[in-house]
Amino acid sequence: MGIGTAATAAWAPLVAIAAPASAQPCPDVEVVFARGTTEDPGVGPTGQAFVDALRARIGARSMAVYPVDYPATIDFPTALDGVRDASAHVEATAANCPNTKMVLGGFSQGAAVMGFVTSNVIPDGAPDGVPNPMQADIANHVAAVALFGKPNARFMGAIKQPQVNVGPAYASKTIDLCVPDDFVCSSGRDFNAHTQYAESGMVDEAATYTANRVLAALPPVAPPPQSPTVQAAAPLAPAPPAPPADPDAPSPPPFNALRPLPPGTLMRCDTVCHIIGPT
Repeated sequence: MGIGTAATAAWAPLVAIAAPASAQPCPDVEVVFARGTTEDPGVGPTGQAFVDALRARIGARSMAVYPVDYPATIDFPTALDGVRDASAHVEATAANCPNTKMVLGGFSQGAAVMGFVTSNVIPDGAPDGVPNPMQADIANHVAAVALFGKPNARFMGAIKQPQVNVGPAYASKTIDLCVPDDFVCSSGRDFNAHTQYAESGMVDEAATYTANRVLAALPPVAPPPQSPTVQAAAPLAPAPPAPPADPDAPSPPPFNALRPLPPGTLMRCDTVCHIIGPT
């Protein structure tokens, strides 16, 4: 098989349907992911595996996913639609949700799309209509870039497309993974290797790298509000002890409930005793 035929076949990996995650306004994290060639709209199987692995590593942080809108066909020049869409979305997110930390990702042709999105120059040989590079400060809103099976210079030359170079503002925050012998990103000739990013453990490797960068870039999570507590009343002070008795004090007279009565007094006793008169 010639390199031209191999290049065309490269953009047709086996795929499974993966629905995009629901977006929410100004999440803590947003993944912007471009699927591979001929994969169904969404983020594709490799993208979905990466999204799931990343979500499991960021705890209670909110996360949204934006699937890049582009044809993803074997007509590679249409990848330019993905560069336009991804660039516009990243710039809009940075303007409207400045505290959101973005993660840029892509698989195969999608990795090339995202590589071009990060570029600080329009590459030589690019077709007309390529958008201008994003403003330099946009990089401050991007925590990490994760690329899977990015087409190398040999592959891009075979399909007569410009080489993919990650821009310098993003290079230090990029993880660029290639399964050994993947014919798209290495010097190998293994077609099946191009579909093995989840099985090889590289998706988990990228998710761990990305989660560490995202969590380091986000402010600490505020502790939950404490419920009001009722302050316990202070215990009463004990009564002072009685003064000691004076042993020389006279004893009180004995108690007499009837009191002394004149001689000859008559009484009737019911519940209460009443004096009824003289004898």
